[in-house]
Amino acid sequence: MQKNIFPVFHKTLQREDKEKRLRQKSRVIWFTGLSGAGKTTLAKRLEEELFARNYLVQILDGDNIRSGINSNLSFSDEDRTENIRRIAEVSKLFLNCGIIAINSFISPTRDIRHLAKNIIGEEDFIEVFINAPLEVCEQRDVKGLYAKARRGEIKDFTGISSSYENPAQADIEIRTDLMSIEECVDKLMAFLLPKIAFK
Repeated sequence: MQKNIFPVFHKTLQREDKEKRLRQKSRVIWFTGLSGAGKTTLAKRLEEELFARNYLVQILDGDNIRSGINSNLSFSDEDRTENIRRIAEVSKLFLNCGIIAINSFISPTRDIRHLAKNIIGEEDFIEVFINAPLEVCEQRDVKGLYAKARRGEIKDFTGISSSYENPAQADIEIRTDLMSIEECVDKLMAFLLPKIAFK
């Protein structure tokens, strides 16, 4: 009888094995807020700060999601929901690899954020409300998107012709109109480190 030359693996590596190797607890940090509130800026600074402390982090945002895996989606209600569903599923893959994901998306409704939380898992989903008043967001808008939306050139623009629902119970709120970038990052780090530190 011929011997099986393909041995059966003892087990598939688990998330805990990878977290142990990386010496970190993987989480999905979900930034939500209006366009111009500071989500992308803070995500990049938070990534830098975590990386400097030897944490392995991946940012997911409109630049790397809408141009790739979700390039076939529009901004209709159905496609916005599908956009978030796919992002949550991708985030879960990073989570299972032991990697910390920082997600920077408007995700304007409570229902759409609840969908993401259900896919990712409540214990691994950290909702961060990046908050700034609409008038401040408009002042920061270097691309002129708000002005175009007010002229009717962009349909269903969140904050103008489409509503944004503030989180009812965000894990942490960051007021970017009241604090500097470094103060915001310090507040985030103080909140996040106990949740991602490997014990």
